[in-house]
Amino acid sequence: MTALDCDVLVIGGGIVGMSTAYAITRAAPGTRVTVLEKEAGPARHQTGRNSGVIHSGIYYRPGSLKARFAVRGAAEMVKFCAEHGIPHEVTGKLIVATERSELPRLHGLVQRGRENGIPVRELGPAQIAEYEPWVRGLAAIHVGTTGVCDFGAVAARLARLAQDAGTSVRYGAQVRAIGRRPSAVAVRTADGTVLRARALVNCAGLHCDRVARLAGDDPGMRIVPFRGEYYELVPSRASLVNGLVYPVPDPAFPFLGVHLTRGIDGGVHIGPNAVPALAREGYAWHTVRPRELAGTLAYPGSWRIARRHWRYGAGELRRSLSKRAFTDAVRRLLPDVTADDLIAAPAGVRAQAVLPDGTLVDDFLISQSPRIVHVLNAPSPAATASLPIGREVARRVLETLRTG
Repeated sequence: MTALDCDVLVIGGGIVGMSTAYAITRAAPGTRVTVLEKEAGPARHQTGRNSGVIHSGIYYRPGSLKARFAVRGAAEMVKFCAEHGIPHEVTGKLIVATERSELPRLHGLVQRGRENGIPVRELGPAQIAEYEPWVRGLAAIHVGTTGVCDFGAVAARLARLAQDAGTSVRYGAQVRAIGRRPSAVAVRTADGTVLRARALVNCAGLHCDRVARLAGDDPGMRIVPFRGEYYELVPSRASLVNGLVYPVPDPAFPFLGVHLTRGIDGGVHIGPNAVPALAREGYAWHTVRPRELAGTLAYPGSWRIARRHWRYGAGELRRSLSKRAFTDAVRRLLPDVTADDLIAAPAGVRAQAVLPDGTLVDDFLISQSPRIVHVLNAPSPAATASLPIGREVARRVLETLRTG
């Protein structure tokens, strides 16, 4: 038998991949782990390109992985940041109804929050002003367990902790081929290096479905990338927002709407808008990868999303192309804002798993095949929930090692 290079290969150096490597070394010291990341450092995509919010878990269906892992993960993330000196703050947030039609949905969030064990406080207009004097709404709820942190710094710290425990992290190692034998899995990277292990974990985020197919597995879904576009308030207007302010979300779509986030640097991010990206790493309209775009357009689920949600999508597209339209969306929550108060900020891309019938996968999705664990849907709140997700993936892959 050919000698193995390690026990577990982890593909993907975002926060979930690094958390998985860390969790394996904690649960089974001495397990040889290698992380393969195609970029020159950790957390270059979803992890490092978001608003940095530690989500409470209030939005998610009780009993779902998202609900359980977000509630648990939020508390663990705050503790982790405190223990390791990573910038963070528990700010709390407001979810604000600006129209009467939103009031039943707001009340539904109160009930869901309580079912998930999250402390919530219902507010009237005068109480909204106590938290956010410049925000206007008919009613709101205050969620005290929401906060902000630097998830890129968290991923880097998890990588260091895993390395201290013996994990090898290889940057600039793009996976090009995966082979599987009854007793091992082999990976070939872009530079021709071949690595063999007893098991493999796919935490490739925006490319997780492609990696699953490289391994010979049918993921049963496809990643359809959505770009999240942000603005930020000019520094002289940052005092308009004290903490975090969200609209009441549309339950038919997994995006939370344009919201206001005071980050750990004191700046106020506004967004994201959500539009289809023309590449999996399409952080601007001019970034187009024809092969990836063709794959998205050829996928039946993409067209079914478009037919089902075209009105929502048209509004998002309008806000993407028109700063005035984006400003109008912000003014629903923050009436004193003008277009001149907003400056463009870096965008992110959400790796949204979509089923062939056009259903947007709502929960985290983790699947298994012989010797491989695939993390197939882990967009927001995956960064918040990364520590419990990592433990769950570690549990599954270590069970594979024990039984294989």
